[in-house]
Amino acid sequence: MEIEKCLKDGSLVIAPFEDSCLNGAGYDLRLDRELALQPREHRLVATLEKVEIGENLTGTLHIRSTLARSGIIASLALVDPGFRGQLTVSLFNASATPFRMTKNDKFLQLVLHHLGTKTQRPYAGKYQDSQGIVNTRQ
Repeated sequence: MEIEKCLKDGSLVIAPFEDSCLNGAGYDLRLDRELALQPREHRLVATLEKVEIGENLTGTLHIRSTLARSGIIASLALVDPGFRGQLTVSLFNASATPFRMTKNDKFLQLVLHHLGTKTQRPYAGKYQDSQGIVNTRQ
């Protein structure tokens, strides 16, 4: 999938966009604020970027291998066609040492997948237009 093509035709919006985050398989998403995780600590974090996924795309999130090698585990989900907003994910420090990141550090990779046809059910759930860290919504 050519991400640049999706950005040009409007089926994908990433803001703020940073060319250095574009890679061969996807786009690296950055942390929206400083983070300090103590051993065995869990915390919700948000991406700096707001994404808008077209109705002909879906996305999968992957933790960057550098974090995984440091003992950071992420709870990641599919990014549904039609989703708009910042992404909130759960990080857990499974290591015995504290872990720190600064704002703008790359921590997730968004990989896009083109659907054969436009979805009949674009995302319209409770996390649409999310801003910042969003806790569970009932």
